[in-house]
Amino acid sequence: MRGARSGQGAAPAQWVLIAPEAAIDSPKTPDSEPLFTKLRNPSTGEATLYLFNSGAQQLFEVKAFHEERRSWFIGQTVQQDGRLLFVTPMDPLFLILYYLIKADKEQQGKFQPLDQVVLDSEYPSCPLLLKCADVKQYIQHVTEEKEIGSQKFHKYSQEKTLKWLKKKVNQTVKALKSNNISVGERVLASTFINSKQITDAQEDYVRYAHGLISEYIPEDLSKELLKYLGLPELRSPAPEPPVKMPEKRRAKKK
Repeated sequence: MRGARSGQGAAPAQWVLIAPEAAIDSPKTPDSEPLFTKLRNPSTGEATLYLFNSGAQQLFEVKAFHEERRSWFIGQTVQQDGRLLFVTPMDPLFLILYYLIKADKEQQGKFQPLDQVVLDSEYPSCPLLLKCADVKQYIQHVTEEKEIGSQKFHKYSQEKTLKWLKKKVNQTVKALKSNNISVGERVLASTFINSKQITDAQEDYVRYAHGLISEYIPEDLSKELLKYLGLPELRSPAPEPPVKMPEKRRAKKK
C-alpha cells in the first residue's frame, strides 16, 4: 500500500499488506485518505497500530508479521521495512469502551457527551473513533443514554456491555463451528490442564471464544464476562509428587 498517512501530518509511506478492499479505497477528498495511527489497546492500554479507512468510516486492526533481515522489492525500489501487515475489520466500540469505563470511574457514573469522553492527549486520532459508521447507533449497547434538548449524554453500563459481549461470544462460537475449527486441544493448552481425552464440547467453544474476546477488553471486564457466561472456574489438578529413583548401590571395594 502506498500513500496512506502514518500519524498526524506524516509524509506518505508504503508497506506490504493484506487487506480487504474497504480498507484501502481511494479517498473522495485529498484530506480523507486512509490513516495508519496508534491508539490505546482496549485490553492493555498500550499503544497499538490501527488503520482508519478513507473518511474514517471504518476501523481496522493491524497485525505485523516480522522476520529479521527481510525487505521488499517494490517497483524499482527496495523497501527496508520488511514487515507483512495483516489488516482486519474491528468494532470501534471496543476502543470506545476503554474510555467509557475510565470516565465512569473518574466521574462516578456521571452522564457526559461522547466527545468529552473519547479524548486522549497522547493519542490525538482517538476522536476519529466517533466518526466510524454506526457508532452513534450502536453505542446504546454499552451505555445508558440521556437526551437534554438536542444533545445526548452517555455513561457506561456494565449490564448492557455484558449482554453485548455475550452476543459477541455467541457469534464467535457460531463462526468457529461453521468453519469446522476444533478448539478442545487449544483450550487445554491455554489453560495448562492435562487431559487424556480431547473433546469439542460446547463449553470448550464458549471458553475459547471468551478468550478471543478478552483480547479486546480490560482484564476486570473479562473476569465479569466469564461469570456472566456461567463458565466454571478451571482448576489445574495438583501436581503428582515426583517418583523417587532408587539409589544406586555403591560398588564395594575389593
